[in-house]
Amino acid sequence: MGQITTLLADPAAWAALFTLVVMEVVLGIDNLIFVSILSNKLPEAQRSKARRLGISMALVMRLALLFAISWLVGLTTPVFDLGLVGPPGDHGTPAFETAFSWRDLILVAGGLFLVWKATKEIHHQMEHDAEVATPVVSGGATTGFAAAIVQILALDVVFSIDSILTAVGMTDHLPIMITAVILAVGLMMIAADPLANFIGRNPTVVMLALGFLLMIGAVLIADGFGVHVPKGYIYAAMAFSALVETLNIFQRRRRRARTR
Repeated sequence: MGQITTLLADPAAWAALFTLVVMEVVLGIDNLIFVSILSNKLPEAQRSKARRLGISMALVMRLALLFAISWLVGLTTPVFDLGLVGPPGDHGTPAFETAFSWRDLILVAGGLFLVWKATKEIHHQMEHDAEVATPVVSGGATTGFAAAIVQILALDVVFSIDSILTAVGMTDHLPIMITAVILAVGLMMIAADPLANFIGRNPTVVMLALGFLLMIGAVLIADGFGVHVPKGYIYAAMAFSALVETLNIFQRRRRRARTR
C-alpha cells in the first residue's frame, strides 16, 4: 500500500503510466484488427460476444504474465543455436541471429500463422468477389464460434508476450504495468465494436486490414530471427495507408451522393 501511495505522488510514475498506456494501445491495434476481422465472419448475433470474450482473454493472459515476470523474462534465454551445426571453420557473420529463445519461436510461429491466415482471407475475398458483390466478411458465417475463439486465443498468446516484455522494459513497477494493461485493454474493448462494424461496412478496408496483418506477420517472423524492424516505421506506414483509404471512402461517398 505504501508503494502505491509513493507512486501516486511521483510525477515520473504518472509519466511512465501515460507512456506505457500509449505503447500498450499501439501494440494492441494488431490484436484488435485480427479480432475484428475474425469476429465479422461469425453470425451477427455472436460477433460482439466473440470480440468481448477474445479481448477479455487477452486481459487475463496479460495480467497472468505480469505476475509471472520471472518466467516470462526466462523466455528470452536461448534454448538452441543453429550456429553450432554450421560448417567448421565458417566465421562469417549470419544475416540473422542463430540462437533462438522460446520467445523467438513463439514470435515466428505467431508470424507464420498471421501470414497464413491473412493470405487465406485475401484469397477468400478475391474468390468471393468473383461470385457475389457483397464482401464475405459482412456476409454469412464461414467460421464457427469455437474455432474463432481458439484462433483469437492463439494470437492473444503472441501479442500478450510481446506486450508484457515491452512493459517490463519500460518500468520496474508492477502496479504501473497492471494499471496500464487494464486501461489499454479497456480502450480496446470500447473500440472493438465500432472498428469491426466500420471494417464490415467497407470492403476495401477489409483488404487493407488483411494487408496490415500480412505485414505484422512478416515483422513478427523477422523479429523472431533477430531482425528488429522499428515499430515506428510499421505504424507510420499503417497510419498513412489508413489516411489514404479514408480519403478514398469520402470520395466514394461524395460520388454516390452526386448520382442520387
